[in-house]
Amino acid sequence: MVKRVINLLTLVAILQFISLPVALVAQDQSEPRRLRFDVTPFIGYRTILTFPVEPHITGINPCVVLDPSASYGFSIGMRPREEDLIEVRWARQDSYIETEEITPQPPQQRIILDQFHGDFSHEPLVEDWPWRAKPYVLASVGATHVSGSANISFTRFSFGIGGGIRLYATRHFGFKVQAEWLPVIANPRVAFVCGGGCVVLVRGTAASQGEVFAGPIFRF
Repeated sequence: MVKRVINLLTLVAILQFISLPVALVAQDQSEPRRLRFDVTPFIGYRTILTFPVEPHITGINPCVVLDPSASYGFSIGMRPREEDLIEVRWARQDSYIETEEITPQPPQQRIILDQFHGDFSHEPLVEDWPWRAKPYVLASVGATHVSGSANISFTRFSFGIGGGIRLYATRHFGFKVQAEWLPVIANPRVAFVCGGGCVVLVRGTAASQGEVFAGPIFRF
C-alpha cells in the first residue's frame, strides 16, 4: 500500500514537471511582451519665424522673416515606462527668408532649417478613454541649424512645449498628431548677408514658430 502511494506521488510530480513549461508558455501568451521602442516618420507645417533686427528705429519694426512652409522628419524613441516616451527627433523645413521694413528690399533667399531635439512626453491617465486613443503632453530641447545662400549658417539653442494624441490600430501600429510651440534663441546675434553688400544683424532675442505634424507610429 505504501509503495503504491509513493508510486502515485512520483507520477503526479513527473506530470507536474512536464506540464510546467506549458503553463509558463500559456502565462506568457496571456501577458503580451512589453513594447519599448517607437519610430515615427512625419510630415507637417511650420509657421512664420520672425527675427527682429538692429539698429531699431522708433516707429518701424524691421525684421527678417522665414516664410511658413511644409516640414518633414522622423523620431526614434524608447519607453522607460509604458506612459512615458523619450525620443530623438529631426525635422527639416525648406523655405525662404525675406526682410520687412528695410530699404532697399533685398531679394528672397532659400533657407534650410534643421532642428534636432530631444522630446520628453507623458501620457496621463484619462478615465473612460479607450486604450486606442492616448493624449500626451510634451517638452523638448535641442538645437536649430539654419543654412542658406550668401554665407548664412548658424546654430542656436531651441526648445519646445506642446502636446498631441496617439491613435493605435494595433499594439504595433498607430498614428500620431502633434502641435508644438518652438522658440529659437538668437543670442549671440546673427548676421544675415542679403546680397548687394547688405548685412542685417539680428537682435539677441527669442524668435518662435509653431509646428503641426502627423505620421504613423511603429512600435516594437
